[in-house]
Amino acid sequence: MQVPLYQAKAEFFRMLGHPVRIRVLELLQNGPVPVRDLLSEIEIEPSNLSQQLAVLRRSGIVVSIREGSTVSYALAGGDVAELLRAARRILTELITGQSELLAELQQADPEQALTPGGASGAITHWRRP
Repeated sequence: MQVPLYQAKAEFFRMLGHPVRIRVLELLQNGPVPVRDLLSEIEIEPSNLSQQLAVLRRSGIVVSIREGSTVSYALAGGDVAELLRAARRILTELITGQSELLAELQQADPEQALTPGGASGAITHWRRP
């Protein structure tokens, strides 16, 4: 029985749904990267990185390249890099829209306006000015 396309797409996005996997894919956009460099950039345990790389490799999104004792990883195709760029554009539009909405709310009733709280500036935590 063939899997419906929408289900295959959902499983694909689920596979991408881990921050370490996304970070690995971002780091691989400019070409192959040795595992030691991935470890230093991502700062996670080697076993955790190994697990995440295995998921990406099984999915066919990345390939491993062995040169002597060095193992590097690379994107299997350029479409993944384009997908990451598209995600960045979408997120930029969403965040810009939220910022514009916040500005409108603050202009509409400056005394009742809410401002983002916390050091991160996340919109999920609010406090009165």
